[in-house]
Amino acid sequence: MLIIKATKVHIPVIARLFDLYRQFYECKPDIALAEQFISERIEKGESTIFLVEKDGKTLGFVQMYPSFCSVDAVKIYILYDLYVDDSGRSLGVSASLMDKAKSYAKAEGASRIDLMTAFSNKAGQHLYEKLGYKKVSEDFHNYSLQVEQGL
Repeated sequence: MLIIKATKVHIPVIARLFDLYRQFYECKPDIALAEQFISERIEKGESTIFLVEKDGKTLGFVQMYPSFCSVDAVKIYILYDLYVDDSGRSLGVSASLMDKAKSYAKAEGASRIDLMTAFSNKAGQHLYEKLGYKKVSEDFHNYSLQVEQGL
């Protein structure tokens, strides 16, 4: 198993997995949107994406965004996307990607990695807790505001 930091060359294979990831969260399939989104993140340097390859096949990816915590006055990473194709499940791909994300964040001087997952994603919750992530949802409420574009 090989973990690679994604570049422009990897956009098509990551886009395929990203589209499947979005479908997991009940979005309609849209490979063009997936490719555009991943392409923009890579080309603008707005995220860091690692992918796992084994026997020439891409099995999964993790995507993180750099950010900051003003309260603690530290650099952090937001781990927003983790997805492993069916063929890569039960092979340790998710844990390997999470370990790579952690080592990268540490090397970049970040103090922590934050993530959110759906209440229904029991497999993800189990993995995160097994890797030492702690639930902090009791401390804060999460809010979101849709901002209309093009007005």
